[in-house]
Amino acid sequence: MLEADQIDRLFALLGAAAPEENRPAPRDRAIEAKLGRDAFGSLVGVVLSAQSRDAMTALAKRQLLARAATPEAILALDEAEIAALIKPSGLYNAKARNLKRLCSALLERHGGVVPASRQELMDLPGVGRKCADIMLRFVYGVPVIPVDTHVFRVAQRTGLAAGRTEAALAADLDCRVPAGWRWGAHMWLLNHGKRCCRARRPACAGCPLGAICERNGVGSTSA
Repeated sequence: MLEADQIDRLFALLGAAAPEENRPAPRDRAIEAKLGRDAFGSLVGVVLSAQSRDAMTALAKRQLLARAATPEAILALDEAEIAALIKPSGLYNAKARNLKRLCSALLERHGGVVPASRQELMDLPGVGRKCADIMLRFVYGVPVIPVDTHVFRVAQRTGLAAGRTEAALAADLDCRVPAGWRWGAHMWLLNHGKRCCRARRPACAGCPLGAICERNGVGSTSA
C-alpha cells in the first residue's frame, strides 16, 4: 500500500491538471431541508443509473419525472407504469419496485425529504454506499469519495486503497485520503480511470503516476 507521502504525491500529480476540482462547494446546513426536497430528482437518477449508460439514465429519469415528480406522485402509479417510463435505464422491473419502496420509506421516515446523512440514505430501499456518497457529494456538498468502477480500479492498481468490493474500498479511502485532497479525489480518480488507467489497455507508458504506482512494481508494498 502507498505510504502517506506517496498518497500526497499521487493527488498532487492528479490534481495538477485540474486544481479547480479540489475547491469545495459552500455548505450551509440551514438549507439542507430545501436541498432535501430538491434532491428527490437527483436520488431518482442515482437509483436509475445502476448498470445504465448516462444517456439512457437521463432519458428514463426525464420520462418518469415528467409524469411523477414527487414521492406521492410515483406511489400513485402502478409498477407497470413506472417500469414502462424507466425502461431505457434497464433492469426496469426491479427498479420500479425499488422506487415504490423508496418513496414509501421517504414519506414514512423523512416526510418526503431526502436525508443528508450516509446511514439514513443507505437505510432507504435500493440505495447503497455508492449512491449515498454520490448524493452527499454532489447534492449536499460533503467531501466524500464515491467509488465507482473507475475509482475502484485506479485505487486498487496504484495501491492507494484496498477492498474486495466498492463499499469496502470506499471505507478504506475514508481512512487513507487526507482531508486536503478529499474534495477533488473523486473526480481526479474517476477521470484518470477513464482517460489513462483504463480497464483494458491502460496507458501505463504515459501515466503521470508511473513512478509511484504499485502496478508498475514501484510503490510501497508495506501493509
